[in-house]
Amino acid sequence: MTSTLDSGLLPARTEPHPDVDSAAARRAYELDRKHVFHSWSAQDLLDPMVISAAEGSYVWDGEGTRYLDFSSQLVNTNIGHQHPAVVAAIAAQAAKLCTIAPSYANEARSEAARLIAERTPGELNKIFFTNGGADANEHAVRMARLHTGRKKVLSAYRSYHGGTHLAVNITGDPRRWASDTASTGTVHFFPPYLYRTAFHSTTEAEESQRALEHLEQLIVFEGAATIAALILETIPGSAGIYVPPAGYLQGVRELCTKYGIMFIADEVMAGFGRTGKWFAVEHFDVVPDLLTFAKGVNSGYVPLGGVAISPEIAATFGTKPYPGGLTYSGHPLATAAAVATINTMEREGVVDHAAFLGNDIIGPALADFAIRHKSVGEVRGKGVFWAIELVKDRETREPLAPYGASSPEMNQLIAACKSRGLIPFANFNRIHVVPPCNISVEELKAGLAILDEVLDIADGFAA
Repeated sequence: MTSTLDSGLLPARTEPHPDVDSAAARRAYELDRKHVFHSWSAQDLLDPMVISAAEGSYVWDGEGTRYLDFSSQLVNTNIGHQHPAVVAAIAAQAAKLCTIAPSYANEARSEAARLIAERTPGELNKIFFTNGGADANEHAVRMARLHTGRKKVLSAYRSYHGGTHLAVNITGDPRRWASDTASTGTVHFFPPYLYRTAFHSTTEAEESQRALEHLEQLIVFEGAATIAALILETIPGSAGIYVPPAGYLQGVRELCTKYGIMFIADEVMAGFGRTGKWFAVEHFDVVPDLLTFAKGVNSGYVPLGGVAISPEIAATFGTKPYPGGLTYSGHPLATAAAVATINTMEREGVVDHAAFLGNDIIGPALADFAIRHKSVGEVRGKGVFWAIELVKDRETREPLAPYGASSPEMNQLIAACKSRGLIPFANFNRIHVVPPCNISVEELKAGLAILDEVLDIADGFAA
């Protein structure tokens, strides 16, 4: 197949990094296999890559091989690896004040809260800091329950909200199943997803309308007076990056208002520039009651998450205590990293750059892939947040891997990416295009050219 991308820009597969020490890497691997228990994995089947160095959009393995990081790790290194401004801010904060209990005020936490509140929609001006996205979602639900006096939580199928007990039960994909006790007050509904519609829709308008009708019927049948919150990833991330159709999120907002349900926007993966806006809700002109964040808030350099809270919910805890907290809430190193990240993104125009890359580079390239590669069922996304859905047959839409699993074909494609110097983000039958928000045009085209080659291999699996 003829590519419109310049394959001459492919990254060199070997470009030594001064921080790579092969002997140290071998010891790291041996100790990992002996002592480290990995998440979401069968421990005896693992063969983890050792990462010894990282810079910008690249990482280096223990042998000095360089890879273009098209995964942003877990879609969190929004300003790339080792950005000097953030590294310097962490070092400066460590020299000044490494840690302090959350009951005290400190500069880094206060400034981080101000910068985040300035960028959230509406009047979500109170910020509760957590250690990551899962506990942000846990606390958002707790706040909604205490504010409303209700217990149930609605969430979508094909969603992910975290690995802690409540967050994984809110989750609407197979990662929930092993922990689902049917005792956490969670109820799932079908969100709009036209490519694999649950509503027999033929247009986005039909899909939006029918999904909203389904949701309202569910609310009525469950009993609106029993439902504390509805939580949605504004644009679902690891579940497939399916962008909600026009009118859907506005409709969800209206239903939540109508029935007194708190609307929680999960922006853990979609926030902080990933979609070409500070927060993905800005694309839809919607203000939730609670907004959760993590990952890109400080590019993942130090664990940090949080909840942005509406005035009405904050007022519930104005004169009575909020019964929750964390030892490391608003940790100085983490919030100093957030301050530096947000200021750097503003100074360097990272959010606008992400929007440009999506509109002018990624979107057109993936649309071209969809025309030329018979293995591509659909492409979708915004900013630097895209998914390529791979199928065995475009007519039947049979996925290249079954729901909830991988396949030999997908494993082969992932290996092909890595052998060409690219680290992909893959889940089920999809490859996601989620590089750092500040990746250069040249680096982006290099990665897309590799994917173009790999899709030639995928075409061999398709009818």
